[in-house]
Amino acid sequence: MRRSFAFKCTVLLMLWVLAAIACAQIPAYTFWPAIFGALTLPLALGLNLLAGLYWLLRRWLVALLPLGLAVLTWPHFQRGLAVHPFRLASAAKEQAGGPVVKLLSANVRIFNVYPQLRDADLTSSREMVRWLAENPADILCLQEFYNEPVGTRSRDGNVFRTVDQIGRRAGREVFLSKTLTNSAGAEFGMAIFSRFPIVAKGTVSFGKLTQNHAMWADIRLPSQDTIRVYSFHLQSMSMEEKDIVDSYSSKAGLKQKGLGLLRRFKRGAVARHWQVDTLVRRFERSSYPLLLCADLNDVPYSYSYDQLADHFQNAWATVGNGVGSTYNGRLPFIRIDNQFAGPQWRIADYQVHYDIPYSDHFPSTATYQLRGSKEAE
Repeated sequence: MRRSFAFKCTVLLMLWVLAAIACAQIPAYTFWPAIFGALTLPLALGLNLLAGLYWLLRRWLVALLPLGLAVLTWPHFQRGLAVHPFRLASAAKEQAGGPVVKLLSANVRIFNVYPQLRDADLTSSREMVRWLAENPADILCLQEFYNEPVGTRSRDGNVFRTVDQIGRRAGREVFLSKTLTNSAGAEFGMAIFSRFPIVAKGTVSFGKLTQNHAMWADIRLPSQDTIRVYSFHLQSMSMEEKDIVDSYSSKAGLKQKGLGLLRRFKRGAVARHWQVDTLVRRFERSSYPLLLCADLNDVPYSYSYDQLADHFQNAWATVGNGVGSTYNGRLPFIRIDNQFAGPQWRIADYQVHYDIPYSDHFPSTATYQLRGSKEAE
């Protein structure tokens, strides 16, 4: 009877895994409850793996069912917990091929310019700008960017003259996608910096041009290959970290904050899923090798991530080890910032910079190599 009950539970677990995977492929604007089914996928995958280990000790033929499903769904497991124990040895080997590009992505949180984000002597702002300016990456994609051009009325001197410091003085071209210029002349938006020539550029607005938009740049490499780099910032979850922590800290907090958080999460998911569908259609039309830098504002077990992972290699899932969290806050193990690469690329390395804590997002850098040096038409 115990084995019969365990077998039924195992079958139910396997069905749960399949149902959660299906939920991750349903956009919230068609059936929003699916977003919560998708969020249960890491738990379902973990329990299914445990069930396989249990049956190995009891009856190995039965173990073939959950373990077989674990093998088939391993890419989904890797989305949340990457496992590449031999990566360092293989990455060290030089491989013949096309040109190499080092790409940095970071949500810089407007360099902490707002009063509630500042610290003494603007130390975090200065250090963040200095680190970016001195970083050896060939291309930088910065979300929530802020710049004070010459003529801006400011009491902060040259601290926030970021285009000059990260761009021109560091030998980089810049494409600044401005969403707002305030009354003092300061600029808000996103930016792409490149040590290689930017030969074309553009933006993708999701209706009105706001901080939540996408930008792209066609970049000519020294090999004369042209690549297209996208940087995008999807709709925020619109939830304060304190409210989330309060909601699961006590029953009173859950009662007070829970319903409001649910509504905001739903609205954010609907917007993000529509936005990512808009972008994927554009990606499919590109004739150049693509590299994507994204503040998804969504976790790896979501429709947003799933649509990108179906078409592109995720840098962390391909070469990383562990969770690869990028959120710098009280909520642990959250990876909402990602880099993706098209099939023309080999991902050699990916790193999250936990030693750069100046924003609520940790920066990431990745090294990519074109599999063949061939100019796209």
